Amino acid sequence: MDHNLGVLDPVIPGIFPESLRRHPTPLRVMPGAPASTAGKVVPSVTDHIQHVAVVGAGYMGGGIAQVLAMAGFDVVIVDADSAATRRHLDRLRREAEDFEAQGLFDAGSADLVRANLRAADSLPEAVAEADLIEEAVLEQPEIKGPVLKSIEAAARPEAIIGSNTSTLPIGDLAANLTRAERFLGIHFSNPAPFIPGVELIAHTATDEAVVQAVETVVARTGKLSARVNDKAGFVLNRLQYVLLKEAINLVEEGVATAEDIDIVVRTTFGYRLPFFGPFAIADMAGLDVYQDCFRTLEDHYGERLAAPAMLTELVDTGRYGVKQGGGFVIPAGDQARLIEYRNAAYAKLGQLLRDLGPAPR
Repeated sequence: MDHNLGVLDPVIPGIFPESLRRHPTPLRVMPGAPASTAGKVVPSVTDHIQHVAVVGAGYMGGGIAQVLAMAGFDVVIVDADSAATRRHLDRLRREAEDFEAQGLFDAGSADLVRANLRAADSLPEAVAEADLIEEAVLEQPEIKGPVLKSIEAAARPEAIIGSNTSTLPIGDLAANLTRAERFLGIHFSNPAPFIPGVELIAHTATDEAVVQAVETVVARTGKLSARVNDKAGFVLNRLQYVLLKEAINLVEEGVATAEDIDIVVRTTFGYRLPFFGPFAIADMAGLDVYQDCFRTLEDHYGERLAAPAMLTELVDTGRYGVKQGGGFVIPAGDQARLIEYRNAAYAKLGQLLRDLGPAPR
């Protein structure tokens, strides 16, 4: 979350390996998600998005604008006033040049930013011709609400409006709009140019065609999108804040210092996370093992750390993960290729960390 006016994150072509990118897939309706709008007449903007406005050009919003510009979109930014917007535009162009010189951006990226990114003098000017508008202002509903109303009032009726909120329920923000079916959460992460994931959050009235159109935009930038139902904090921050809260509990209980907890996280289970999420990690370790460990945790910490029903149901039906029956996300089978990939991934990550050295403090 960024506390400048801008609050969004971008995506850079070439940062995320092609083999790990997920491109738009057929409709996947999740439990509790909005129903398909098959058969509805959908404005053509959902078929081809090219003109994008980013409202809020600070660190996050500006980064998102960079990424979209590097992906070939025509991008316009706007901030609190024209002078601030112009300063952000100059900064974003300089940053792109610096990142390219450092080898962090692909060759030619700075030229794409210069060619495809421009500044508007006002919000109405910025959004007037946009196919997609991303709101990236402060993470406060009393600020986001009026900004969203202003965006809708100046935008074309068929334009898609997204919010980069990191925790606020999308349905609550949608109450500020009259065309709520064209509104969704498009949550990038900081720093936008280098974090490859984007949460897409539809509320109950969001048109399915709108979600699919934004999935196409995200794929074009080289990022991965994940659909998330509309609950406060979504997935990223529900997990991130729970981890921080438990880490603080450990310090307060005297289990370890903050410094030692950081070492444990980044050198043990955190070391796996660039390659495997929590479900895949559990599948590989063995769900029966996890169930046994949960029993110990429940004995000492009570119901809050008891084995979840979803886990116990799998184990009770003989599904222990990769080794037997399959698990949450990985089927059972020969583990040789998976282990080979895992070992190579961890070894290369270790080499990268040795090359970079410890983070400055």
